[in-house]
Parts: sequence; C-alpha cells; structure tokens
Amino acid sequence: MDTTFSTITNIIKNRRSVKAQAMNGNKIPNGHIAAILELANWAPTHAYTEPWRFIVYENPAEFCTQHAELYKQNSMGDNFNPTVYNNLMHQGDKVSHLIVAVMKRGDLAKIPPFEEIAAASCAIQNMLLGATALNIASFWSTGGMALKPVLKEFLGFGEDDLVMGILYFGYADEYPEGQRNTGIEEKITWVK
Repeated sequence: MDTTFSTITNIIKNRRSVKAQAMNGNKIPNGHIAAILELANWAPTHAYTEPWRFIVYENPAEFCTQHAELYKQNSMGDNFNPTVYNNLMHQGDKVSHLIVAVMKRGDLAKIPPFEEIAAASCAIQNMLLGATALNIASFWSTGGMALKPVLKEFLGFGEDDLVMGILYFGYADEYPEGQRNTGIEEKITWVK
C-alpha cells in the first residue's frame, strides 16, 4: 500500500486515551497545540457551519479549580462527594494543556443538531490524531460537569450549544496497548 495510507493507518491504530493522571507533567510547545487546533478546523462540516469552538488553558490548574468549584456549587447536600471534588481539582496536575471543546450551534435551522455534533466530534478526532502523530498523549473526558448546562453557561455559551468534552493533552512515559473486542468482519454487512 501507499506510504501515506500506511502512515495514516499507524496513527489511527496507535491513538490511545491516556488518562490525565498518567501524563508526566512535561510542557508541550504552544506551537504544537496550535497545529493540532488547525487540524480541527479541517473537519467535515455541512454547509460550512464549522460549529467547533475551543477554549485553551495553558495552565490546566485554573480550569480544574473552576470545574471543581462548579461541581461543589451545584451538588446539593448528600450529592456532594469530596472525592469527586478532589479528583476534579487535581485532574490537570500532570497535564500540559487543557482544551474545552464546544459545539456552537449555528444560525442555519435547516442543519440538524446531530450534524453539528458529528462535525464537532470529527474536529476533536482530528486533534487526537494530530496529537498522536506528535507523540502527545490525549484524553477526551465527559466527566464531572462537562455535560451539565452549568458548564456551558459558565463558559458563556448558549442554550443550543453543547460542551463536547474536556480534552487533556500532555506527554506520557507509557501508552496503553490497543484492543478491539470483535473484528471488523463482525460489524459489516456487504450487499451485492
């Protein structure tokens, strides 16, 4: 096969989620993060809506403190868990950069929200693959307050917008092995 296809295949097959706590604290050059974000901008998009927006934290501790406090303020009585609070507070301790990814709903009502979510997801996948190509560890999290309306309000987004997740980027000393539970043959129906 063609070397370009082989390169892309290797990047896709070697992309792994590396939890934020498994990162080693070394800093990524901002230029590498900017290059990864540029890849996001080339995701497919219906009617050129380009619904992806990103908030980049060079100091992940700033966001983690805000995230933990949002959790605390929005956890009533027995729902507050000090362990969750502490985990959110320290989630970025070994992370180089943290990026909040948002689907910003456009003005074209004819575009179904699903298509905007899919486009934003493709943008995120482009970033994760770009990070892998640069030997940067990444983790796409939807934990904590990520999917709660209070986070998008805190970040200044509207009712129709959607936080797609919190992306953690850093370097790691070890990467997990990949696996699939079933082969692709079991997931395809060929029609002649």
